[in-house]
Amino acid sequence: MIRFATSDDVPTILGLIRDLAEYEKALDEVEATEDDLRRSLFGPEPRVFAHVAEEDGKVVGFALWFLTFSTWTGQHGVYLEDLYVRPEARGGGHGKALLTELARIAVERGYRRVEWSVLDWNEPAIGFYKSLGAFPQDEWTVYRLTGEALQELGRS
Repeated sequence: MIRFATSDDVPTILGLIRDLAEYEKALDEVEATEDDLRRSLFGPEPRVFAHVAEEDGKVVGFALWFLTFSTWTGQHGVYLEDLYVRPEARGGGHGKALLTELARIAVERGYRRVEWSVLDWNEPAIGFYKSLGAFPQDEWTVYRLTGEALQELGRS
């Protein structure tokens, strides 16, 4: 079962975020708190959204996403920030169901894209995404401005 996340899901979602970060060898980079997630997902004007996958009443995965905009298409799209399914629940169709729900929302609302990033070494995820018809955007390189460089530029 796929459903929109509720405020009660926040502790579980944060745990899944930490599990994902550990899998990606970046657990020490997780700074998010339950309050951060509650404010972002359920504040007065949410800018980020989440769905959860349940199996036997237990949350086993999540998708966290937000809207983008393409100047080329003149339409919004969905950026999938995180998709994660607990290892013991993989192979049960939860990842596909989460992506299917995001695709359904995109089609229903007239959004033109669903995009996400995947680590180059994550072959299981890459294979899964390709099996759904997704393809890599090899000609693009993601840049990030963060930390002291962001602070310095912002002060200039």
